[in-house]
Amino acid sequence: MSRLQQTDGLSEEQTELLKLVREFVDEQILPVATELEHKDEYPSSIVEQMKQMGIFGLMIPEEYGGLGESLLTYALCVEEIARGWMSVSGIINTHFIVAYMVLQHGTEEQKQHYLPKMATGEIRGAFSMSEPGCGSDVSAIKTKAVRDGAGEWTINGQKMWLTNGGSANLVAVLVKTDTGADSVYKNMTTFLIDKEPGFGETAQGVTVPGKIDKMGYKGVDTTELIFDGHRTSDAQILGGEPGKGFYQMMDGVEVGRVNVAARGCGVSRRAFELGVSYAQQRETFGKKIVDHQAVLFRLADMAVKVEAAHEMMVKAARKKDSGQRNDLEAGMAKYLASEYCSQVVEDSFRIHGGYGYSKEYEIERLYREAPMLLIGEGTADIQRMIIGRRLVEDYKLKA
Repeated sequence: MSRLQQTDGLSEEQTELLKLVREFVDEQILPVATELEHKDEYPSSIVEQMKQMGIFGLMIPEEYGGLGESLLTYALCVEEIARGWMSVSGIINTHFIVAYMVLQHGTEEQKQHYLPKMATGEIRGAFSMSEPGCGSDVSAIKTKAVRDGAGEWTINGQKMWLTNGGSANLVAVLVKTDTGADSVYKNMTTFLIDKEPGFGETAQGVTVPGKIDKMGYKGVDTTELIFDGHRTSDAQILGGEPGKGFYQMMDGVEVGRVNVAARGCGVSRRAFELGVSYAQQRETFGKKIVDHQAVLFRLADMAVKVEAAHEMMVKAARKKDSGQRNDLEAGMAKYLASEYCSQVVEDSFRIHGGYGYSKEYEIERLYREAPMLLIGEGTADIQRMIIGRRLVEDYKLKA
């Protein structure tokens, strides 16, 4: 086991679970990840095995058929999975956010209906805030639900950047609902949309056009979602009451940011492993390149960043598990882990030299995957705004 990214204070059960996931990654994901990624092929076999392992229900309470684990345990598992292939961790992360939102904000009927099937992976989740005309500015969304009568709604609009948009059969969608509140954020509602997996018209008035072709983060399907007169009801409003959608989504994104940080930690550790291994094999000027001080210093910097990001991610997860507000820590963890991941991957790429540019070497895949973490679940600049505002709150001068 790597000396890096060790976590103190884990129970025997947590340690055994992480060992199981690590073995699964080494045996089932790493050997096929690059081939599947280059083909942009969905990892169906890997997903089926994760269903059997209970990974889709890691944080769902036992009363709903899940394993009832903590956010920390979940994040450490995501870290291991991302070390194998970041796209697989993305399949889990969006599902997890929707399950978390249903658990925290759903009605009892919604919990009973969705969570047991989400725990087994029979229901797979995706969530949707972004639109073609807005990214970080959530307040600018235009997709709208209009109340038709007693308890009935019609949704029209276009959403963008849905991870699992094709493979999911449940989507948590944030839309405008002009209910007369005095704030734009209180005129937003989250609807739970049931659909069939696949592309084309997947439910009445719901179309998933197809996969978006991306630079990296392949295998997992990223899509648009088009609503054209989709009819739904009060029963499908998360929590049963309109006007709370923005705050529900932000709660989900907050825990999602811990998991994006975990993904950054996993990818950066894999990049370090590849770099330190290659540096001990490649020879130049009559000696291994690891014996050149420039390369040795680069490896040292990489290891420090891998370790620092992991520690901050663990702190953010533990704070949320304790019941405390963790938006500051989650923002810091996501910001640091994604930035460091990008830097560690580039350093490993440099160590590989010309071979790093070849698709034969794994680092080429990581080099295309790392940038997604800089923009997913809130860009680096958005994280800095969140961090800065919270710090000013905490350190506000007294009159």
